[in-house]
Amino acid sequence: MSKMRPVQIRLHSRYEGEDVLQEMQGEAVVKGAYLYVRYEEPQVGPEGGMTRTTLKLGGQSIKIIRHGEVESEQTFELDRKLPGFYRSPYMSFALSTYTQKLELSIQGLSARAAWSYDFYRFDEEAGHFAISLHIQEEPNS
Repeated sequence: MSKMRPVQIRLHSRYEGEDVLQEMQGEAVVKGAYLYVRYEEPQVGPEGGMTRTTLKLGGQSIKIIRHGEVESEQTFELDRKLPGFYRSPYMSFALSTYTQKLELSIQGLSARAAWSYDFYRFDEEAGHFAISLHIQEEPNS
């Protein structure tokens, strides 16, 4: 992607009472009506490899695409159950998400989002997640 600019990313997820907070550096670009954010995940994969994540934010939709040692795709749209997948060196499965809440605000290369969803693995409900995301464009150096 061309003309990507540096951003700070703060991702907070809650699942089954467990809270995980990740803060990382990434890059972002606006293309058409969408904000694309790309970053490398801070933790290494199960075999020690890296995973690169791309977020596509726009309209009332959030899409998460992961490439590398872990590959997955999830899409979130309010009141919709949408298909996806997950693949790693140790497992692979079809998944889907039913989004119960989705708030998204984008201003240039900065964004705030909060969503909660039921996670399905092979069409069996496997848990409920709540996510908040804050993307902030870094000031010019």
